[in-house]
Amino acid sequence: MITYIKDLVSGSWALLKGMRITMINFWRPKVTEQYPENRETKLQNMCERFRGELVMPHNEKNEHKCTGCGICQMNCPNHTIKVITRQETTEEGKTKKVLDKYMYDLGSCTFCGLCTQVCPQKAISWLPNFEHAVFTRSKLEKQLNRPGSKMAEKKVVAPAAPKKEGGEGEPKVQ
Repeated sequence: MITYIKDLVSGSWALLKGMRITMINFWRPKVTEQYPENRETKLQNMCERFRGELVMPHNEKNEHKCTGCGICQMNCPNHTIKVITRQETTEEGKTKKVLDKYMYDLGSCTFCGLCTQVCPQKAISWLPNFEHAVFTRSKLEKQLNRPGSKMAEKKVVAPAAPKKEGGEGEPKVQ
């Protein structure tokens, strides 16, 4: 009988300790965010290093910077990136590797950012988008290069001619 009363008292004491913590939190101010209503303010307050969604920016001519080198695919730890290339013959008769499809699987991405760090052309970047919920897994697989897009032509800049100082043949080095 005594053990029954001891167990009853210790159980009641544990219940009161738990209820004390509950009552303390009950009177604290609420920090719940009304999510769908504050979507725009959430996007504005995202930090600049937030990794939300991988994108390949295109210019107004539907051109991108990706050369199809595949370095991003090699560095991806989960193999979420698949760079599919094809060989194309140029006007000079040379064969050139051209990006055919840049596939990205958002469902298996860990958002580590290795792909954007190692890209030599800076062709891919992150958007601060945090809504990735879809009803089917097939919608998580995205093609980042737009259909019909091509690589932007590199601008060739002619080197500036050295200035002649004082009528001498070579510029002076100081």
